[in-house]
Amino acid sequence: MIGRLRGIILEKQAPNLVLDVQGVGYEVAAPMSTFCNLPAINEEVSLFTHLVVREDAQLLYGFATIRERLLFRSLLKVNGVGAKLALTILSGSDVDDFARSVQEGDAASLTRLPGVGKKTAERLIIEMRDRLKEISGAMGLKPVVSEAASLAGAKDEAIEALIALGYKPVEADKMIRSVHSNGMSTEDLIRLALQRN
Repeated sequence: MIGRLRGIILEKQAPNLVLDVQGVGYEVAAPMSTFCNLPAINEEVSLFTHLVVREDAQLLYGFATIRERLLFRSLLKVNGVGAKLALTILSGSDVDDFARSVQEGDAASLTRLPGVGKKTAERLIIEMRDRLKEISGAMGLKPVVSEAASLAGAKDEAIEALIALGYKPVEADKMIRSVHSNGMSTEDLIRLALQRN
């Protein structure tokens, strides 16, 4: 599984981009929330990714934050929501607005998103309500869009590592925030967080 890519942007044509990672060009589709914040062509970017393997294709999706990727992955578990619709939902609504609509049962605001009809909106509200509690808790993760943001990247990577170890996003975020200080590596953050837990 490809979980993250860092490379040079070769092409940008919404929602797709081509990322040169040490001579290999990866085609990545990104939601507009990520796409609009990308640096210029020939500049470096780091994206969290999700690989979808189908019979006829292998599709790579890229996200500026862990929260966007978490929401994307949760949306894929909803009956009738595929990768294309999940990407459209993320493009039309940020994580917090989407979470608010679901938690308040606001089907009307969800149906304003392209491709989301009344039945899909109702299904999203029912199936996403519990999942969103975890996603909403991983608060305020900053986009990782350039080499200059590598310190923030260490924090994001540490949070993702704890999530992979089985911690809930809210818990992982809290653990890393409690030990984080500028200049710490991903490994240091993880080690300290696990020691204090």
